[in-house]
Amino acid sequence: MRLLSGASASRLHFPLLPLARATPRCVARSSSALACRAASSSAAPAGDGGARKPWLFVGLGNPGKMYQRTRHNVGFEMIDVIAEAEGISLSSMQFKAMVGKGRIGDVPIMLAKPQTFMNASGESVGQLVSYFKIPPNQVLVMYDDLDLPFAKLRLLPKGGHGGHNGMRSIINHLKQNRDFPRLRIGIGRPPGKMDPANFVLRPFTKKEQEELDFTFHRGLEAVRIMTLEGFNKSATFVNTAQSLKC
Repeated sequence: MRLLSGASASRLHFPLLPLARATPRCVARSSSALACRAASSSAAPAGDGGARKPWLFVGLGNPGKMYQRTRHNVGFEMIDVIAEAEGISLSSMQFKAMVGKGRIGDVPIMLAKPQTFMNASGESVGQLVSYFKIPPNQVLVMYDDLDLPFAKLRLLPKGGHGGHNGMRSIINHLKQNRDFPRLRIGIGRPPGKMDPANFVLRPFTKKEQEELDFTFHRGLEAVRIMTLEGFNKSATFVNTAQSLKC
């Protein structure tokens, strides 16, 4: 069950892996010691005429200061981490979303934070996918999940909405297409008999935020691996390396 919640703030200050813009990128190493890959090794498929379609990374949340740093807005925060690490400015408003464009290696990417409020996220995502003709398997949606333990990640290639209203809206606006990847970010279950609707609007404690910072860093690594190495390698990193630290 998901209700509304809010926007996030870019405020992480952990050391991020240096990646030179005009040179081949090094993906942050996982337990399998991923090697540096040349930008030309990207897994992103070529589009019409050989033009590479961008990856679209979407973080879900709600706009407004009252929702910043709340559990329901971890998708927004994940986007902010990627934007800061890759030097991408989310300064454009397109199709009801804050949008930023950049590259990982020579692979084009787009970052988006729908400003429609959570329950109508699909209005924005559907238009972005349609206008830029992005293949569903290159649309990664990042959002909070009550059913995952706090600060855990789960990367899946497709699936349903799982009761999440933002995901429900996206699936509806993609004409019931569920074949797009999603990064679920665990926020845990509410304590006692607390209403989940209230729980997702609660801010994080200082200790929780520190743990989440590490989770976001791992999410950043997963995005880099996905972009340069493909979904399967990224999923292996995310789903089997939960306890590893950089």
